[in-house]
Order: sequence, then structure tokens, then C-alpha cells
Amino acid sequence: MEITESGGEAVSLVDSPPPPSAPNYRLLVACPSGLSRAHVFVDFNEVYDRKPHPDVRLEDSLSEIWNQRVQDNPSLYNGMKFRYGGYVLHNVDDSSSVSNICLQLGLTDYRTFVGTNLNPLWEKFLIASEDDTTECQHTSSPLGNGAIIETIDKRILVLQRSYNVGEFPGHFVFPGGHSEPQEIGISSHKCGKDLSSKHINEMVSEEMFDGIIREIVEEIGVPASSLTEPIFIGISRRELNVRPAAFFFCKCNLNSDEIQQLYSKAQDGYESTQLYAVSMAELEKMALKMPGCHRGGLALYALMTEAAKNA
Repeated sequence: MEITESGGEAVSLVDSPPPPSAPNYRLLVACPSGLSRAHVFVDFNEVYDRKPHPDVRLEDSLSEIWNQRVQDNPSLYNGMKFRYGGYVLHNVDDSSSVSNICLQLGLTDYRTFVGTNLNPLWEKFLIASEDDTTECQHTSSPLGNGAIIETIDKRILVLQRSYNVGEFPGHFVFPGGHSEPQEIGISSHKCGKDLSSKHINEMVSEEMFDGIIREIVEEIGVPASSLTEPIFIGISRRELNVRPAAFFFCKCNLNSDEIQQLYSKAQDGYESTQLYAVSMAELEKMALKMPGCHRGGLALYALMTEAAKNA
């Protein structure tokens, strides 16, 4: 069994997107053949939590920025998030296809995300290193998620974000958000102390898949029963503010018109202004106005479709 190991990173807010030709994303891991739940594992451990920066002034800026944000918006909520700390790939033979992946996850929160990744001085939190994990050891790096959804009439679903959201207002994105620690009763590493680490790792791994289904249902409005089981296709990272996102692929057994009707009643429809069902050619044009991590998600989908053609 060949084992290769790699690290992780994070990303954030964009006021001035880079020009379309700029490489504004990095593929941290690609699984073109797709991995099911049975082949995605998690090592949930506090060793993958963020490490405080030795610069006291930088660390103090976290509280200053958060306090100002709360003052401006008293309803702001500091929720827990899973922190991306790297991964290990397992190949069971000499081929290049990945058989299993183990995601290395810690804990972080929205306050730390705002204070590091979204900090105007976010680059000062980075360490000069070729290793992703080392480079981003002082950033929050919450692991987001996104879904490439193919409808029964062979269209891909894309949302246009509301102009009232904090990150990338008006940009095109795939449905997604985050898997949530609180959904499985985790608010700290001390939670679930009566459970074995193996059981907790299995719970977190399940939430990686349950979380993306939940995001699709809430943002698009389609019932979970209309979706195939998601497959994991990789992780991309925005270069701006270093924020990682795990991407999944699934199919929906509804056509574009049916989904549009359901979208009008979606629970989290306020986060977006429009749902588009597009062809691959149209999607590639829309990618010019996508956040880097979602452009990376499109690149992962392109790798998946190419692998399927060559299979």
C-alpha cells in the first residue's frame, strides 16, 4: 500500500477578484473516480487545531476585529466549524487511482475565521513553506463544502449569491456551505469523552456527507430523496485568504423546471438571488465570476468527467 501525505489550508473574503486568467485556486487533492462514504475516513484530533501566532499584536487583532463585527451586527453568531488540517491518501496498488482518503480535521470557529482568514492582514498569518499544513498553521481554515449537481436533463446547478452576504456578493457558486460539528453534538474536543475516538471519527466522516446533502436541500429546495448518494471528488483552496472546500458530485432525478419551482421555496433561498441550470459550456463562462475555491470545484468536476470518458 502506497501512502502519500499532504497538508491543508484556508481562504476568505474578496473585495477585488483577481483577473480571470489568474490562477486563483489550488487543487489540494483530486479524486477523479470519486469516493463514496465507505472510502472517506476522518482523523478528528486537536493536533489539527490552529496554532496561535507568536506575534501578540496579530493575535490581539482577532478580538478587535470580532468585537467590531459584533458591534456592527449584534446578531452575529460564533459557530464551531471543522478545521482542515491535511489528508492522507491510500492507493492499494500501483495505479494512480485513489482508493481511500483520510481527512485530518480539528476544530475552529467563525470568530477565528473572521480574525485570521478574513483579517486585512491575513497574509501575515502565513508561514513561508511549500507544505500546505505548515503554511496555514496559524489560520482558521474552516473546511467548506460544495456540490456539483447534475439534473436529469443533464444541466449543472449554479447559484448567484445575494448582494447582502459577506463573502463574494453577486458571484456564482455551487450549492454548499459547511458540515457542522453541532449537528453531531461536538462543541469541543472534550465532547463525546464517553465515546471511542474511532466512533467519533466515524460520526465526523458521516457528517461530511450528511452536511453536503443538508446544504443542497436547504439552498436549492429539492428533497433529499431526489438526490443520489454524493461522491467525494477532492478539495480545492482559494489562493486569496487561503480557504479550503471539499467538493462532491451527485445527480438529481428532477428536471430543471421542477427544480426552479422548488428553489422559490428553499429554506436558505435568501442567501442567493437566482438559480441557474446550465450546460458545461455555459458553466465555464460563469466560472470567470466564481470564487477561487469554486473554480477549483469546477476543475475537479472536469477531471471527473474526463476520467469517466477514459474509463
